[in-house]
Amino acid sequence: MNTRHYPYWPKRLSKTLAVPETTLVDHLETTVKRYPNRPALYYYGAAYSYKQLLDDVNALAGYLQQTLSVKPGDRVLLYMQNSPQFIISYYAILRAEAIVVPINPMNTSEELSFYVNDCDTKVGLVGQELLDNVVPLFGRTPLEHVIAAAYSNYASAESPVALPAEVAAPRRGWRDERIRLWTDCLAAQLPPLPYHGHVDDIAVLPYTSGTTGVPKGCIHPHRTVNANIVGAYHWGDVTSDSVALATLPFFHVTGMVHSMHTPIFAGAAIVLMTRWDRDAAARLIELYRCTHWVNISTMLIDFLANPALDRYDISSLSSISGGGAALPEAVGEKLFELTGVRYFEGYGLTETISQTHFNPPDRPKLQCLGVPAFDVDARIIDPATGRELGVGEIGEIVVHGPQVFRGYYRREKETEEAFIELDGKRFFRTGDIGRMDEEGYFFIVDRVKRMINASGYKVWPTEVESLLYKHPAVQQACVVGVPDPRRGETVKAFIVLHDEYVGNVTEEEIIEWAKTQMAAYKYPRLVEFRRSLPMTSSGKLLWRKLQEEEYEKAGKGANA
Repeated sequence: MNTRHYPYWPKRLSKTLAVPETTLVDHLETTVKRYPNRPALYYYGAAYSYKQLLDDVNALAGYLQQTLSVKPGDRVLLYMQNSPQFIISYYAILRAEAIVVPINPMNTSEELSFYVNDCDTKVGLVGQELLDNVVPLFGRTPLEHVIAAAYSNYASAESPVALPAEVAAPRRGWRDERIRLWTDCLAAQLPPLPYHGHVDDIAVLPYTSGTTGVPKGCIHPHRTVNANIVGAYHWGDVTSDSVALATLPFFHVTGMVHSMHTPIFAGAAIVLMTRWDRDAAARLIELYRCTHWVNISTMLIDFLANPALDRYDISSLSSISGGGAALPEAVGEKLFELTGVRYFEGYGLTETISQTHFNPPDRPKLQCLGVPAFDVDARIIDPATGRELGVGEIGEIVVHGPQVFRGYYRREKETEEAFIELDGKRFFRTGDIGRMDEEGYFFIVDRVKRMINASGYKVWPTEVESLLYKHPAVQQACVVGVPDPRRGETVKAFIVLHDEYVGNVTEEEIIEWAKTQMAAYKYPRLVEFRRSLPMTSSGKLLWRKLQEEEYEKAGKGANA
């Protein structure tokens, strides 16, 4: 096991950490016993105590069990924006001893149908603005019932910042017996059944795209989630007096662990935003004296670029961290000048329920993944042979640790291929190419496969290509990541048209059509028509050649 980083480990922390044998439900109930009247959530002018939060969790769990017949082990869809209802839904599903299936609210109806079918999901908890994507699934997927939530039910008319459209929208009524209103479900006040949850029960099935572009559910029991909750709690120095600004989406493992579970474990307050707005974020930091903010670099870049930032007092911030995309050095220095706080980056994957690496807060390196987290054995190997490599050598990052998932849901072959055994231990193959420096800090160099990193979202070209092929004009498509000053990378599609469409369809029309077929972070921002695409002698697309051309145009190397 690599120990080069131990001299730089925070002196206040042990290098190993026992994972609690309790469940996430136990965490919430314990916090409520400790701090029943302390604020759990601040949401657009409204405040909710931990006791109020648990009361709603129990009422919803009882409804799921007694009215919708949710049983232990059932997979329940959670398809919402960040909101109090997301948190309540998540913990209510767990209180019912079911499994949370969190889905990106940017996914379209067609994309959503895959997850519902893959998990055999019969019940969903859905933001009302997303119901138009859900209703078409009734009758052609296993989905039978949904509970619709209006975010306005939890916001205040006296909000200190402008309400996003989804939050301002009044509750809608539905004349469909398959759609239940959130308020009616809670008003029923049905008590939940006795709780028998165990730390090794599956808690959550977050989905990640595989190298084939087919999304795969990652099996995470309470135990693996606990490892990163407690790790983040100690590493980030979170206490019951902390106030966390929650801007990352909760469906994603980083927001889920760092901005939802960890504050609840600590008894801290969560200042919740449904939509990113840099002025609103600054105002909320000032108003609630936020201490902790986990974000993504593109969000921080936008925040610091705000010409009105000096109007706000953000001096309460004591911990600012993130991951997903490297923070430019100049931005990190600007942050330090403004706040005296060093940005510390981390690294993790859906398969590891967020972090496997952290930068030490008192000795971070910018554009660096950090050092292996508590009890994590991380190594660099030759991806072809599995041989362990040394300092400075470039290879695949592999990790062994308490947060590593059990495997992919109903995908034994992909699970087997995702692991390698070294020195008698099972290591997860991250698919990321990196290196380790002489001090034991890890750095990303490239991707093993074709993954595009657009503002921290993982976009798999094969998936986008398969959707583009649904357009009748598309004969061939090749999708690559190209440099983008704001998003890091953006999605570009090279397309060969069928002869009859040449001159009769434009690049802009393809882009507009793509917006209706896939999530906003996936669709191509750029489209270029070609007469032909470069191919190997065996007929495979030379995607890397196209990508290298784009990086050369931008004056960057393709592996930059």
